Amino acid sequence: MKRFWSGSGIATNKEMVKNLQNYGVVGSKKVSEVMESIDRAFFVPDDAPPYVDTPLPIGYNATISAPHMHATCLQLLEKHLQPGMRALDVGSGTGYLTACFALMVGPEGRAVGVEHIPELVASSIENINKSAAAPLLKEGSLSLHVADGRQGWPECAPYDAIHVGAAAAEIPPALIDQLKPGGRMVIPVGNIFQDLMVVDKDVDGSVNIHNETSVRYVPLTSREAQLRDS
Repeated sequence: MKRFWSGSGIATNKEMVKNLQNYGVVGSKKVSEVMESIDRAFFVPDDAPPYVDTPLPIGYNATISAPHMHATCLQLLEKHLQPGMRALDVGSGTGYLTACFALMVGPEGRAVGVEHIPELVASSIENINKSAAAPLLKEGSLSLHVADGRQGWPECAPYDAIHVGAAAAEIPPALIDQLKPGGRMVIPVGNIFQDLMVVDKDVDGSVNIHNETSVRYVPLTSREAQLRDS
C-alpha cells in the first residue's frame, strides 16, 4: 500500500489533511472538513505517530487504516452520508470512521459502529468522547455495539452507506440485505489478494459491483479466529 508521505514532519491533524489534499487523495471540501474536525490522534494508541500515512496496530490483531484509506472511503461514500442519512461501520475498531460518519449524517441521521471485540468497543467510546463527535454519541444518533459485523446491525437498517473495515472472503449477504435501495457499500474483498469493492444497490433493488483499487486489510472473520494468534 503506497504511503503518500513519511509523516516525520507532520505535527497536526490539519497538516495531515492538507497533505492528503496536496497529493490528490482528498478533493472534497466536506471530507476535508470532517477529517479536520475528527482528530486522528484521539483514535490511535498513545505511543503511535497519529498522522503518518500507514495502518497502525490497535491490539487484538486489528489495525486502524491509513489516513489515505479513510479519506478514500469517505469520498466514495460522501453522497450517501448526507444529513439525515443512515450509516453502518463494520469493524469499527477505534471508532474513527464511525465518528466521521456521525458528523456527516448529523444529529438527524444515524451512525452505527459494530465491532466484535468488546475491549475495542469500550475504548472507541472513550475515544469518541474526546472528539467533536461526543455530542452525537451522548444524544444517541451515534452508537457502537459489540456484535459480529458480518451480520450487520439490522435494528437500524436499511443503511444509505455501509463501510467494512476488514477483508471478507465474499460479500456477506446480510450486509447487502441491509443496504438501502439507492445506497452504497464499500468493502475489501479477497484473501491474499484483496480489492476494495464498491457495491451500489439501485432503487429497484438490483446490485452493481465494481473494483475501486487493490488494498490490504486484516480479514473479516469471527472473534475467535481473530484472537487465535494474540
